[in-house]
Parts: sequence; C-alpha cells; structure tokens
Amino acid sequence: MEPTSTRRVASHWRWISGVVALGLAAGLGLLVMLRESPFDLDADWMTDVLAERGPVLEVLAMLMDRIGGGPIGVVVVPLGLVALLLIARRPWGALFSIIAAALSAAIVQLLKGTFARARPEEILVTADFGSFPSGHVANAATLATTIVLIFGLSRSRAWVWMLGAGWIVAMALSRTYLGAHWVTDTIGGALIGIAVAVIVWAPFVTRLEREPRPSKNAPTPTGAAATPLTPAEGAPTLGAAAGSRLRAPAESLSPHWRDRCPSG
Repeated sequence: MEPTSTRRVASHWRWISGVVALGLAAGLGLLVMLRESPFDLDADWMTDVLAERGPVLEVLAMLMDRIGGGPIGVVVVPLGLVALLLIARRPWGALFSIIAAALSAAIVQLLKGTFARARPEEILVTADFGSFPSGHVANAATLATTIVLIFGLSRSRAWVWMLGAGWIVAMALSRTYLGAHWVTDTIGGALIGIAVAVIVWAPFVTRLEREPRPSKNAPTPTGAAATPLTPAEGAPTLGAAAGSRLRAPAESLSPHWRDRCPSG
C-alpha cells in the first residue's frame, strides 16, 4: 500500500473509532433510559461497595471527587495542562486539549439531561441530577486520552498508557464507591471521554507531529545534531596533516635549491 493511502486509511480509522465509541455510549444510554430499574451488574456492584466502605477509602474517594469534577476538574486541571503545553512550546497540543475538554464536558451535560437517570440512593456526596454518564469519569478519560495522544504514541512510552488507564479506572471506582454513580454510568463516561478526545485529535494529528519533541541527542546551536566528518567527506587525517606541514618548507624554496634537495 502506498504511503499516501496508508495515511488516508489511518485518518479514517481515527474518525471511525471515535464515532463508534461515542455511538456505544449513546446506545448504553438508551438502554438505561428504557430500563426502569438498575442492571443486575449495577445492583450487585453497589451491594459489594456498601460492604467494603471504610474511613480510609472514603477519604481517598472524596479527594478524587474534588479533583475530578467541579471547578477543579472542569476548569483548573484542563487549563493547567494547557499552561504546561504552552511552556513546552506545544501550542497545537494546548489547543487540542482545551477543545477536547470543553466538548466532552458539554456532551456529558447534554446527555445527563437527555437520559435523566436517577442516582443511587446510597450516595455520600452532593451531586446534581442525572447519573448517566459520569462527568468525573468522562473528564478523567478525556484528560488521560489527550495526554496519551500528545506524549504517549511510542512503544517506549507505554508507561503513559498505563498511567492513563489507571487514572480512568481509579476515578470510576471512586464514583461507585461514593454511591454517586452506577457502574454503567462510569462505563458510559469513559467511552465519551475517549471518543471525544480521539475525534478532536484526528484533524490535529499532522500539526501535533510537527511540534518539537524531546530528543536523545543534544542539538547544535543551529538546531541540528553534530555529525562527525569521515576522511571520505573531506576531514583531514593525522598523516595527511603532518605530510602537508613537511612539504611546506620544501615548496617555499627557490627552484635552484629545490633541485639540489634530495627527494625522499
């Protein structure tokens, strides 16, 4: 397959994968709206969570609640990422991340009002109406996916993927632990966050690839890595330099004395 065709297929798959994930989230929301009672998975998980509640885990979950939503999760964290990207001279990455965060938050609020799912009764935090999808998990998924797409598209940076996935799972667990969401709410939030980030990323791919990245070799003042010259490329060898110095005095003699000098 030609390189141009390969790039075209890859571009299409970015859009398609994002749209499919968004469609799965919408389909799950429709099932939730049509069902009067929670799914068995939701009910069983909530029963297990209630049995495991304790003061230490509750403090950690409350901390995740503050970080993942409200002014901090919706405004402070996205703007903090934008600031870091601008400092790193990644303006296109900054623009991509803020668009993805804003669009994800808007879609979540739209779907909450559309599906109007009631939250669990055993909730430990104050929350607005609309359980599906989880806004905290959507924020976490958008943030993690954005960072992965900007910094982690390399086999050597698999740890970025692992941290991103861990952050999404931790946020989902904290939301169900606090009784703020059903399990299916967190699944829907994760799908929306990932889908929005991938869809927004698609038109930014080329520009993001052209932005500066950390290099293993330190650049020269002109911006290019220093490349040593080989003898074939014109770099003088030690022997050639010594020979040129020995020949210089003989060449400076007059023709009369040069003929009298013995040649080696």
